Amino acid sequence: MQRAVEYRGFEIHIDLVSTSTDMFDVWFRIKAPINPPGVAALGERIKIRGGPFSRRWAYLVAEIAGQAAIDVILGPAE
Repeated sequence: MQRAVEYRGFEIHIDLVSTSTDMFDVWFRIKAPINPPGVAALGERIKIRGGPFSRRWAYLVAEIAGQAAIDVILGPAE
């Protein structure tokens, strides 16, 4: 299952893989309109540790992790 969320001009792509009934491992990937210097992980799948998660938690945790990564790249929001 996949979902894409926009945040501060970036896209967070979330991928879920079923591990058992109603439980999922989750990865996120960030796609950016720019290529900031020194950022090596743009476009790479990053697995969220601590799973498996329920579907709802998997999407929430991945979205928050993606937003945190974007905040590190861009700095604090105005």
